[in-house]
Amino acid sequence: MLQRVPPAAVIEGSKFDLVAGQRFDRASFSQFVRRAGYVEEGVADDPGEVVVRDGVIDIYPAGAPGPMRIVLSDKDEVEELRGFDRISQLTESSLDRVILGPATEAILTNADLNGAVPTSGTMEHVLGRLYEKMPSVVEVLGDAIIHLAPGAETRVERYFSIIEDARQARGHSGKTDNGSARSLYLSRAEWDRYAQGMAVHSLNLEPEDSQPAESFASGAGKSVGRLVQECAKQGQTIVLTGTGKSVEALSRRLAKATCATLQHVDTWQAAISAEPGSLLKLPCTLEQGFVDRRNNIVVIAAPQNSVTNNARLFLAEPELQIGDVVVHEEHGVGVLKDVQSLYINGVARDAARLDYRDSGSLLVPMEDFGKLWRYGSEAQTVTLDRLHTQAWGKKREKIAQDIASTARHLSKIAKEREASRSETFSPPRTSYTAFTRRFPYAETSDQSEAINSVLSDLSSGRPMNRLICGDVGFGKTEVALRAAAAVALAGGQVVVIAPTTVLARQHFATFEQRFAGSGISVGMLSRLVKAGEAKQVKAELAEGSLRIVVATQAVLAKDVRFARLALLIVDEEHRFGLRQKRAMAALAPSLHVLAMSATPIPRTLQSAMVGIQEVSLLMTPPRRRMPVRTTLLAFDSASVRIALMREFRRGGQSFVVVPRIEDITAVEARLRQIVPELAIRVAHGKMPVAALDEAVVSFAAGEGDILLATNIIENGLDVPRANTMFVWRADLFGLAQLHQLRGRVGRSGTQGAATFLTDENTKLSEEARLRLSTLVENDRLGSGLSISMRDFDLRGGGDLAGEDQAGHIKAIGIGLYQKLLADAVVKHRTPMKDAEEQTFLNFGVSGGIPANYVSDPAVRLHLYAKLSRASSPKALADLEEEFEDRFGEPPQEVKLLFRRTRLKLAASRLGIAKFEAGPKALAITIKEKASLRVWASFAKAENAILEKNRLLFEASRAADNEPLYFFETMVASAQKRCKPGIRKRTRN
Repeated sequence: MLQRVPPAAVIEGSKFDLVAGQRFDRASFSQFVRRAGYVEEGVADDPGEVVVRDGVIDIYPAGAPGPMRIVLSDKDEVEELRGFDRISQLTESSLDRVILGPATEAILTNADLNGAVPTSGTMEHVLGRLYEKMPSVVEVLGDAIIHLAPGAETRVERYFSIIEDARQARGHSGKTDNGSARSLYLSRAEWDRYAQGMAVHSLNLEPEDSQPAESFASGAGKSVGRLVQECAKQGQTIVLTGTGKSVEALSRRLAKATCATLQHVDTWQAAISAEPGSLLKLPCTLEQGFVDRRNNIVVIAAPQNSVTNNARLFLAEPELQIGDVVVHEEHGVGVLKDVQSLYINGVARDAARLDYRDSGSLLVPMEDFGKLWRYGSEAQTVTLDRLHTQAWGKKREKIAQDIASTARHLSKIAKEREASRSETFSPPRTSYTAFTRRFPYAETSDQSEAINSVLSDLSSGRPMNRLICGDVGFGKTEVALRAAAAVALAGGQVVVIAPTTVLARQHFATFEQRFAGSGISVGMLSRLVKAGEAKQVKAELAEGSLRIVVATQAVLAKDVRFARLALLIVDEEHRFGLRQKRAMAALAPSLHVLAMSATPIPRTLQSAMVGIQEVSLLMTPPRRRMPVRTTLLAFDSASVRIALMREFRRGGQSFVVVPRIEDITAVEARLRQIVPELAIRVAHGKMPVAALDEAVVSFAAGEGDILLATNIIENGLDVPRANTMFVWRADLFGLAQLHQLRGRVGRSGTQGAATFLTDENTKLSEEARLRLSTLVENDRLGSGLSISMRDFDLRGGGDLAGEDQAGHIKAIGIGLYQKLLADAVVKHRTPMKDAEEQTFLNFGVSGGIPANYVSDPAVRLHLYAKLSRASSPKALADLEEEFEDRFGEPPQEVKLLFRRTRLKLAASRLGIAKFEAGPKALAITIKEKASLRVWASFAKAENAILEKNRLLFEASRAADNEPLYFFETMVASAQKRCKPGIRKRTRN
């Protein structure tokens, strides 16, 4: 309310209306996206991004729940408007009309597009340069009645103090505002004038008219259908809210139940004005449904869409980008420079150009794109291979031997797990249900899925080995609590191990509170526990009366014994080394293990990728949780003061984190100079245990304004009022550390801010710059896994069978290493199974992905690679749907490409080595180890001539000179005749 906004006419004039069936003006749209601040990218997966292609345009409107796809006809008409998932890029919903708004407050005019107004600097300064006069929010609202919540005047006073303090800080630092920054905020006199027309009211939400969340939140089952039918009979208007696939499915179900036509409305007023008994759909997200008795409306909230919880999807090979370092299976590590179109016999063919060491260059045809894998590191930090030497072959041969050794190790682990048996745990239903009801929040869909998976593991009879990967504050602890309850209530013992005493104490408090009154006792072992108390805890563990112990590494001591230890819960597993994890596994035979991490280490990710460890991903953020705004800048006293005082004035607390204990004295002195009015607390690892505990716990209780600490606070510390953090010399921290630190702020629904400070006199290394850039780029909710994958890029995945964290991934890249390791594991487990070699096609018909269908060369290359790696008819069918969904009706070249790929896949499974076509004959080469039924099927073909393992046919057999159709027919016929049969084998 205190900050001015761009002129309403400018905002209103910066909209673009899209209606299905109407003409699409490309020139106007192009001008709109430039003026409105949209950025052209290869994939639209963030707000404010747009991808422009001939027949399909993807755009992620600012403020929208997700991106949308504009499908255009040949006549440049809007054929369809689709909402799609930002990760899978597949359609979720359809729309009749969409109004696109600006993606920035700095909306440009046509003159600005030509560079008449500078657009660099802070947003406040840019706005000052763009607009001579900016109205207040009150002026924009016009005659609307504005109510102030109780306490608003106090908050206004605090905001005015923050604004004035910021001005003074800038003035003292010698910085001046070139734009009209002073006019960006209302003056005290202006606010007082506006406030005279506002009344202070507490809103009466009429709780008696609200229905329980359970009545309307689910949207599944016949009960909702019956409810809607009953409401329709009573003439009540039914409004269905939500976005995505869930609301589409519920819409169809309810329309069928009521035999009514579903109508789309854009506003609540439109719902009120609708005919009584109407079935309406309103595209907004509500936590739960309600009844508006005054307007006779029943609102049903469809379940909110969560990110698809498919671990394999998130752990899959990332898309290639031009400029990436790639590895070719046969030629080694190079740089992907471009995707070029070459004309061969008058037909355009895509080829990837790779640059190698000593100016070497290689063109890779699209048929071999499946041999390209992302290396997973930056070009500046990689030594490229040389072409036409034996070095790459020798390197790969050596690595293949080591991978085979690792595969034997993994296969041994897998066999041991399959053969081993563990105690099953199924908790008493009544007591377990009572425990779950103590959870004060609604479970996210990901949490529910993870909890069900854990309970299934515990009752399976096999040792659980599951990783719960979820961002900071996404509910991992509740999954652990449910697992502990399932085991403890069934009579087993549980160890919860944390890397620090601070985190252990916090977990102890949480577990003790949740298990209070359940009959389950909770103990603690750490440096904070006195000797007498520790002795008592160990005695109770040995006799079995203590069911749950929360501990640090102290629980690994030789004098700790258990009566019936069944479950080990490891929090922040990336903080423990391999030796510590082996000591944990030795605590008891056939131990169930549940690991938790926001940023799992590369080795853990790798074990998940190859399927050694089960993974549950928590990707849905808690309600009202906002991402922490992350910035990187050189130390600036004025900026630090402004942020710390702003947090203080709004009643919050701040963290200042340093990398080394010896930095604390200097930074504390500087802080006392910058913000002398704030109370500073200090915490670091060399303090006496009691003093450290007192400093951290009292700060969490609200004592002190700033906690100056080392990274000892990174794990698990929950300070609800802390919303601001500065990290001094952030370049000295690791990726996981910085992400964990950032997660300490903004945990209570208030916008959090983390600033990574660098020394203005120290030049950042390239590696440090990349690491910090990763944090700034990945500041969305749920970015912990993205950061881990980036860490995987920078550090490598490690040797699963040993302690080398760099591993062979540094030599051959993540993707290829995964493939080779997975192949080796399969081969070791089933030695009789031969590797399925692809069928070679040589008959002139190629197909391809034209640039006018998919314009981004990197996306084209990635699609070629996905086609090459499709391993089943279903995967191929899904990919075909993805093509049409993302890019529109495929042209003939793409259809031909899919036919070729489908033929290769089917022929490979039959054991066919090669298809060839020439002017006089057609040839099918069959592998000697193909099944006898395949041989018989092709040998019985009319006019077939058998030459060793090759069948020849006259060229005239190809209808209309189309060998592709001929080969497709032959393979289809063979598939019908053949079933899994005896394999023809040669003798050694």
